[in-house]
Amino acid sequence: MSGVRFPPPAPRLFRSSALTPLPKRRAIAHAAGMTKYLISFPSAAMQVSPEDLPAVGDAARAVIEEAKAAGVYVFGGGIHEGVAPVRVSADGAVSAEIYPGSHLDGGFTVLELPSRDAAIAWSRKMATACQCDQELREFMYDPAS
Repeated sequence: MSGVRFPPPAPRLFRSSALTPLPKRRAIAHAAGMTKYLISFPSAAMQVSPEDLPAVGDAARAVIEEAKAAGVYVFGGGIHEGVAPVRVSADGAVSAEIYPGSHLDGGFTVLELPSRDAAIAWSRKMATACQCDQELREFMYDPAS
């Protein structure tokens, strides 16, 4: 087939794990002893001066990038405190009245890790980066999540 030129292969856009169906990835993670952990802090805990805030943000993003590179990052972010929460009932009604005592703000990260000790180590990194204590919680295993 002289003269026939094939285009170069397309760049790989996804990690190979992204091609594995989600239920199978979850089963693999569970079989490997991986558990999801929530690392979080309320916004009142972060007592950082406005001039130091950009450096703290950079440090926190560096920890997130490290977690992504290690393959343990699930998701994370900060609660948008400028948008009021609502409560949605089973019948679809939406109310500005949230559960009594319910207050959620600040930042959070969910990581999938092999042990509580590993979760504590990542919590320390995040506490150092954010310059405030972090709370650590473990999610119960659910094969569908």
